[in-house]
Amino acid sequence: MIDSHCHLTDPRLNSQLDDVIARANAANVTRIITIGTNPADAARAIQLCRGRENVRCAIGVHPNYCHEVDESELPRIREMQADHSVVALGEMGLDYHYNFADRARQRRFFEWQLDLAAELKRPVVIHCREAVDDSLAVMKNFPTVPAVFHCFTGTVDEGMRVLEQGYLLGFTGVVTFKNSDGLRELVRRTPRDRILVETDAPYLAPEPMRKQKINEPSFVVHTAATIARVLDATVEEVDRFTTENVERFFTWHWRPAHAQDG
Repeated sequence: MIDSHCHLTDPRLNSQLDDVIARANAANVTRIITIGTNPADAARAIQLCRGRENVRCAIGVHPNYCHEVDESELPRIREMQADHSVVALGEMGLDYHYNFADRARQRRFFEWQLDLAAELKRPVVIHCREAVDDSLAVMKNFPTVPAVFHCFTGTVDEGMRVLEQGYLLGFTGVVTFKNSDGLRELVRRTPRDRILVETDAPYLAPEPMRKQKINEPSFVVHTAATIARVLDATVEEVDRFTTENVERFFTWHWRPAHAQDG
């Protein structure tokens, strides 16, 4: 299984990184994509991937951090895209819930990154909170850019509009929460080839691990188990099709070293 979105550079995970990765492997979570949210964090994410063939990263400027990033720093994001460990741009997008950065600045950073993705033929990881209509409107200007709306928690109608525009949906532990009937209905209506599973660790620990405040990649199996129940499938089936989706979307095909040696 693959945790398609987490934040291993967060001190809560980074301080115990070897143990976090070991617990993931023990849970059969064999690959992890960690996210860099600004130029400095992106550099840390790339460094974290060094020597870890089962960890890759997506790097970009998160809308909740773009007010802290000078636009003169954006070329660093472009330069770092050349690193072997980088499989996507992002997370990027619009966040109207917190509004840490004004909406015009968020949109400017979003469009710059989408333009770069179109140029480099890269997939993007979208952060979208209370901004589905505006996000989709911006993205219509970049029709060749593949995208996943990570940690999707919008309505069924909003999710269907995302799917109609050709994008994928990433589901986190939120889908396991008791009050998430709408999100589970969206899972039922989402084609299997458009579903990714993720933790967004260290945030949003799933049931039955919510009392453990720090989420981690090994817990993605609980999200997969809920999706399996919703789709009347096995966890193994969810593992198979979500792995295929990650490999196709991020172009990350991998075999463990012992398999390669064989």
